[in-house]
Amino acid sequence: MAILVLNLGSSSLKAALFEPSSLKQLWAASTSCDAAAGPATLLNSWLAPQLEAWWPQIQQVAHRVVHGGERFTKPTRLTAEALSELEGLCELAPLHNPPALAAIQWVQSQQPQLPQWACFDTAFHASLPAASHSYALPASWRQQGLRRFGFHGINHQHLAEQAALIWHKQGHTAPPKLISCHLGAGCSLAAISGGRSIDTTMGFTPLEGLVMASRSGSVDPGLLLHQLRQGLSAGELEQVLNHASGLLGLSGLSSDWRELKHAAARGHAGAQLALTVFIHRLKAGIAAMAASLGGVDLIALSGGIGAHDQELLQQLQRELAWIGPVQWVQLPADEERMIARLIQREGFSDPEDPGSDARGGSGAGDQR
Repeated sequence: MAILVLNLGSSSLKAALFEPSSLKQLWAASTSCDAAAGPATLLNSWLAPQLEAWWPQIQQVAHRVVHGGERFTKPTRLTAEALSELEGLCELAPLHNPPALAAIQWVQSQQPQLPQWACFDTAFHASLPAASHSYALPASWRQQGLRRFGFHGINHQHLAEQAALIWHKQGHTAPPKLISCHLGAGCSLAAISGGRSIDTTMGFTPLEGLVMASRSGSVDPGLLLHQLRQGLSAGELEQVLNHASGLLGLSGLSSDWRELKHAAARGHAGAQLALTVFIHRLKAGIAAMAASLGGVDLIALSGGIGAHDQELLQQLQRELAWIGPVQWVQLPADEERMIARLIQREGFSDPEDPGSDARGGSGAGDQR
């Protein structure tokens, strides 16, 4: 039997099959997404033929869903009620939640008998203390759920567990004070103490924090108000902040890290500016996470940029040497296996035993 994990995001579709008890990977594939074509085309033309022979063995399906809001803080069985609530969260993660819901609906149309589950990128950050998750806003606003949620939690949790293994093999008994750096098309940091997230750079949506491929990261809200007063609509503002900013906006050339590095080496001023601003904000973010932790034992770089760029690692080691003795590692992301592991831990290996209620519980349990 097998667990199918689907990770459909804004720029890629990753799919993997795992044996439920051992989590041995049976099959995996990934492809880039054409936003103009839409997820349905990709699911039908690319994924369906690859899964045709596997469907009889697939016991259940698990999905990565970026935004779970305040309600969904642990792996959740996808019922009609849960899906209805998730639909209402799409506006908070417009690049990510709609494709995930499209994948859920696609599986329902292909194999309606299969139980489906969702694991949420916000769930690992449900442990954030009030000092980290609260915005300095009136109580009436905060009571509406306007708070910092944090994202990339599935990979941050994966990094926390891998870092703990590395740390324990070196003879340490307590988990490390860890700064987890997810650096890819989306970028975020997490301060992890005792295996729990205590601070992070993303907030109410995946727009806050570091410079990203085409997302702006943190911007003075006064600047945004200014642009609205100048006549930009909310939709136009959202388009620019999500799709025309970040490395792309700074460089005027590309959102691709490798392309920008090559262009910067050739003297392209926009590419040089993009890399400089990215690294400046990254170093400031790492310093902030170190302050939240009160010291650092280990810094883990992951994601398409973080896990592969040796020059970036060496630059950060040099320019952040003032932090003191700290171990640096580069670890590949493995969100699909982490999702399968979360499903296994929640006791979902038996599809007849849903293990958690449709609303995702109160946040207690493994992911906290």
